[in-house]
Amino acid sequence: MTSNIEIPLWLFVMMVLFATVTFASHFLFPSVRWFFRRRLERAVKKLNKRLTRPIEPFKLARRHDMIQRIIYDPEVTKAIVTHARENDVPENVAFEKARGYARETVPSFSAVAYFSFGTRVARWLANALYDVRTSPNNEATLKQIDPEAAVMFVMNHRSNMDYMLVTYLAARASALSYAVGEWARVWPLSLLIKAMGAYFIRRTSRGQLYRKVLARYVQMAVQGGVTQAIFPEGGLSVTGRLMHLKMGLLSYAVDGFDPDGRDIVFVPVSINYDRVLEDRVLIAADQRGDRRFGARISVVMAAIVRLLWSWIRRRYRKFGVASVAFGEPVSLAGLGRDISIDTLADTLRSRINDVTPVLNVPLVARVLLKADGPMTQEDLIKQVLNARPSGGKDEPGSTPDVVRACQDMELRGMITDTRAGWIIAPEERAMLQFYANSIAELYPDCPSLKNAARAKK
Repeated sequence: MTSNIEIPLWLFVMMVLFATVTFASHFLFPSVRWFFRRRLERAVKKLNKRLTRPIEPFKLARRHDMIQRIIYDPEVTKAIVTHARENDVPENVAFEKARGYARETVPSFSAVAYFSFGTRVARWLANALYDVRTSPNNEATLKQIDPEAAVMFVMNHRSNMDYMLVTYLAARASALSYAVGEWARVWPLSLLIKAMGAYFIRRTSRGQLYRKVLARYVQMAVQGGVTQAIFPEGGLSVTGRLMHLKMGLLSYAVDGFDPDGRDIVFVPVSINYDRVLEDRVLIAADQRGDRRFGARISVVMAAIVRLLWSWIRRRYRKFGVASVAFGEPVSLAGLGRDISIDTLADTLRSRINDVTPVLNVPLVARVLLKADGPMTQEDLIKQVLNARPSGGKDEPGSTPDVVRACQDMELRGMITDTRAGWIIAPEERAMLQFYANSIAELYPDCPSLKNAARAKK
């Protein structure tokens, strides 16, 4: 009983390591998790008192539990069996594939990461780059919505800054769950995005199993009252105009809607900028006829360095105005039981266009594109101030605002101030058209998207 036993050092180290891990996993880690979860629950309870729409328990559920709930959902189980039969693979292989899709989709929301870090970064970045303006009706629009309804913000997609702007502006209302594309799956960005409550969407996947997993997650989130934000155009607009809305996420929400249960309210959101950060990249993609955005990390870092250098030299100049306006909400319960997804998409698109913020750079671009030749500054200002449409959410117009817009456009090489007046730089006509397109549908002379596409061909 007291004799010595010799064992290799490596084996002793392995035994100690396994004993430590076992002790931690059974005794230490559960206590630590319980301690932090109790602190989180108290923090969320305190946070919910100041939010217009409190964070629902669904959003705070453990990620592992949500994944299990999805993959054992009866509809997903049927899709697993169908996938196994159609692809001639064992059901356990199809089951693991569904589990992988669920792990990829389900976020790991952290209220601390969202409100302590995410919203502050969004506020700082938005205000550092733009003069942020909002419609005075935005807050009233949110307050009139039934507190028990699930809200989905349906937005046009002008820039990747859209995420920052709406996160910042909606921070007092609730925590948004974004649907983001595959660009955001790069590590470590993916970890931060999941912690912010976003979920990934494969734009190129057409598999029935993947679509069913994604659909059930969206439907469960809606049923759980999670406030979501989607970009139904399917990507950034390369023309500046609002494209036709894709049915994917909208159809998932409608298909899972229970008329006797929680209502779903869609809030149209229109965003516009005096300067879109990715404008040249988007225009180049449109001219090539593809959606391969060629922005390299080196280009992005060079732009950041230039901005920092101008700030150090006290020559930093903001990119103009960024404006967000909420349109009239659409209640799914109010549409009745015979819901047409096409009618819903057309209604939402129309209401997004109706509240388009009318900014000075798009107005200057529109006026100069319609001019026969050079325009004196006096004539340009007069026509811009008179060109504001009857629709849209007009920003306050004034002579200094128009002058500032012209100066910003001149600094970018878009227009030139000659002796005869302002003219468009020959190689920048596409750039002015890009900005003029953002407000084009507020005017009766705007061609339909179908006619524009036909003319382009």
